[in-house]
Amino acid sequence: MKISSIIGLIVIAVGIAVVVTTSGDASEYVSFQEAYTKAANGDDAKVHVIGELLKNDNNEVIGIEYNPSIDANYLGFTLVDENHEAHKVVCFNPPASMKDFEKSEKVVVIGRASKDGNFVASKILMKCPSKYEEKQL
Repeated sequence: MKISSIIGLIVIAVGIAVVVTTSGDASEYVSFQEAYTKAANGDDAKVHVIGELLKNDNNEVIGIEYNPSIDANYLGFTLVDENHEAHKVVCFNPPASMKDFEKSEKVVVIGRASKDGNFVASKILMKCPSKYEEKQL
């Protein structure tokens, strides 16, 4: 076998290995109901849940538990998924800007449903409306 064929096979094998290892980290978008069902069935894979922060009648965000003077690494809030199901989400790695977090149009939490009924997020992604609005001159 030629050396170029061997190198080609090695490159292909490395490519396949990269695809297989990264696909194991991929998670899917689900509702809270699906996340809790997966957790009850023993599936501990991370999932994405997309939703909005809980708001009152005046469209103000409510239910955020964040006090950096007590614990800067704890954030608790209520998220309402696209099926209008609300659950408490706990994150031990809060976003850098709580002001941007509270203004978020949509929030994606990546994590797992826990046995105590909360959803434990390892990562929070935000879609802020100000970033997508056209600026008027």
